[in-house]
Amino acid sequence: MAGEVEGPGRIGRREIWDGRIVRLSLDTVRFPDGRTGELEFIRHRGAAAVVPFLDDPLDPDPRIVVLRQYRYAAGGVILEIPAGIVDPGDADWESCARRELEEETGHRTADLRYLAPIHTTPGFTDEVIHLFAAAALSEGRKDRDEDEYLEVETLRLSELLEGIRDGAITDAKTVAALQHVHAFRDQVWPQRRSAPPLSSS
Repeated sequence: MAGEVEGPGRIGRREIWDGRIVRLSLDTVRFPDGRTGELEFIRHRGAAAVVPFLDDPLDPDPRIVVLRQYRYAAGGVILEIPAGIVDPGDADWESCARRELEEETGHRTADLRYLAPIHTTPGFTDEVIHLFAAAALSEGRKDRDEDEYLEVETLRLSELLEGIRDGAITDAKTVAALQHVHAFRDQVWPQRRSAPPLSSS
């Protein structure tokens, strides 16, 4: 229709970099008010992250498996929950979560629950991390990536919440996932939710 203003979205793209983990482009975008501009945009395959409970998740103060991992971009070692990007061989987000849990901690889970998706940095990337909680852990096999330097540790939920409160835990996905299980674990375990399909990330 003549004079109709098109909605916001991408109207052009110039590829800058296509790497192993991310792709960088310069996108021409139409904003909600009709103006146009250029935005640097990082495309990401998406990832899954897991809060692994060693105890019954409904216990008053359950133990949780976490990692102390060297992160170059963060300038040192930080505390995180197990996580990783989706691989071509992963059938779904649950498969990604199970694989990363076993590779990084050596634990398998017989009870995996979907929590929620989070947009990590929506100002410049489409990365979505799908958060899970895991219980009924058993021994599996570690198989870490060559660039992973980490130590497995066990802490109480109360200790982890103190770390969030005090600013000792700064990893965003870890903060979000721990706060989610703290607030909603009495709802997560009675009710099982399904993760979205891979194509929706």
